[in-house]
Amino acid sequence: MMGLWWKQTVAVMRLEIKKTFFARRGLWIYLLALAPVAIFTIVAMVERNFHLFDPAVPTNGHLLTEDEMNSIHDDMTRDEIIAKLGPPASSRKRIVRRFNEDGQRIQVQTEDLYYYGAENSIILELYDGVLHGRISRSRSTLGQLTYRFGEVFQFLFLRLIVFFGCLGIFVNLFRGEMLDKSLHYYLLSPIRREVLLAGKFLAGLVAATVIFTTSTALQLLAVLSAFDGNTISRYLNQEHGLSQIAAYLGVTVLACIGYGSVFLGAGLLFRNPIFPAAIVLIWEAANPLLPALLKKFSVIYYLKSLCPVQISADPGMPALLKLLVTNGDPISSYLAVFGLLALALFMLWAASLKVRTLEINYTTE
Repeated sequence: MMGLWWKQTVAVMRLEIKKTFFARRGLWIYLLALAPVAIFTIVAMVERNFHLFDPAVPTNGHLLTEDEMNSIHDDMTRDEIIAKLGPPASSRKRIVRRFNEDGQRIQVQTEDLYYYGAENSIILELYDGVLHGRISRSRSTLGQLTYRFGEVFQFLFLRLIVFFGCLGIFVNLFRGEMLDKSLHYYLLSPIRREVLLAGKFLAGLVAATVIFTTSTALQLLAVLSAFDGNTISRYLNQEHGLSQIAAYLGVTVLACIGYGSVFLGAGLLFRNPIFPAAIVLIWEAANPLLPALLKKFSVIYYLKSLCPVQISADPGMPALLKLLVTNGDPISSYLAVFGLLALALFMLWAASLKVRTLEINYTTE
């Protein structure tokens, strides 16, 4: 009998995976998953634009000191700047339009001179050969960017993107077929309701895992692409980079399991998923304020303890944001994984009780 149930589960999975991946109502989930990828791609492009070369081997053969950078002041000419700092690493000329003192619109020849120090970069903006302004920027290290990734991963990716992505995937496994008036084909088939539930959940889990682990991997790839090969190799092999990447991917999978089981049950119990989604979102956000026992009935409680980088609150950070980001009551990784899986199994058991007595009346759906 177990063999038959397994074959039926696999058959349901095959039918559901295609529908889940290519459902029209789920296209927004792909855009949602790509949003943080776009953010870190832009960050990497900015980093590469400001640091066009390895600071150990600058193109002009000279890295500026802090004193040299501070010696430059407005109204210096191009020749004076080059005499003091040497030739720039690179430059860019363009024509811009601006208003003169008489309010007339004129064309101005501008030039940007790029200089680099060991830790900082500077852009000198020249109007008609005279220094008009400067832009200074600190060089971001790989450690700093991976820390920022950890912040975005915990605060934005897990709490919002994976949350709403799983909402869109798992709620529609049953509710979507009710709206399409096609669920009765499954219910009339000679298959146990629990088997149907398992097949649908596993199909949704495969889809959510593929989408969001791919997003996580692309985000990390974008972060690493801003640096040279030696820096990346040192991070991966000497600074536990591989274990951090594996941890982020594992946390993403567990987030899909946790939120997926919650929203699968919500799709069976409620006609309108907006209300349970709002309740769960508020519950997850309020987790730091809950008593110790109630915290354990929250997915984010376990996920925060499993993240490889623990986020510390900045002094100027708002109090509410501090509560959301920091983890004041972490637990061990083994207990976190066990607790999250136990929570998911409990939600699936509750959903199986509902699906046993599920009846369809399309006129009321």
